[in-house]
Amino acid sequence: MPSMRLDGRVVLVTGGNRGLGLGLALALAHQGADIAIAGRTQSELDSACELITRTGRRAWSFQCDVANVEDVKAMVAKAAETAGRLDVLVNAAGMNIRKPADTFTEDDWDRLMSVNIKGAFFASQAAAVYMRKQGGGKIVNVGSLTFERAVPNVALYGISKGGMRHMTHALALEWAKDNINVNAIAPGRFWTAMTDAVFSDPDKYASAVEVIPMRRPGIASDLAGACVLLASDAGAYITGETITIDGGWTINSGVRA
Repeated sequence: MPSMRLDGRVVLVTGGNRGLGLGLALALAHQGADIAIAGRTQSELDSACELITRTGRRAWSFQCDVANVEDVKAMVAKAAETAGRLDVLVNAAGMNIRKPADTFTEDDWDRLMSVNIKGAFFASQAAAVYMRKQGGGKIVNVGSLTFERAVPNVALYGISKGGMRHMTHALALEWAKDNINVNAIAPGRFWTAMTDAVFSDPDKYASAVEVIPMRRPGIASDLAGACVLLASDAGAYITGETITIDGGWTINSGVRA
């Protein structure tokens, strides 16, 4: 049986300083991986590294604005060279802007697309260079079910995650020959810093979970199993796939028994 352990592997997690990215970084560390994290805020990076080292694994942090391509390329190179290798990339960095579709500006578009899709593409491109030298690797993209389910006031976010879904397909197809698996996990309604305004309000919470058969929002640990699978040898024959993790949201027809 292929193992889901990650002993001796080095994982780079963009956006690993907070939220879902931090949750995934800790999950991967608990499976034996050493973790490099990238983010913009040094104090958060320091706190995240402290949590990772408590698992007994090594941790490194790198300040980076994923909207800046040169910053991204330099960060990936520094992470790989500092750790001595790079086995897995998790593209978890992301942002959202909530407003009606007809009020988005060009600046909104440029910033959100740069963080959510441009940064992930060029991080993947840079990581693939090291993975090819090592004989292969894994890339896990953190998408969103907003690419499939339209939600009011987050049009740009859904568009960017739709782009990430196609990026997952395209890179998986082109890089399979290099033994690089590219997959995605797509969270449904999760309680994070970006959605706290919804889930911390009792009325909004009730409305949000009503469409979720499991009747609760997801939390970071709910993504752990799928991410570990895709990062490990147990997921060696999975590529180009998006695993939905939504408590049953997308299968809910809305019809009550």
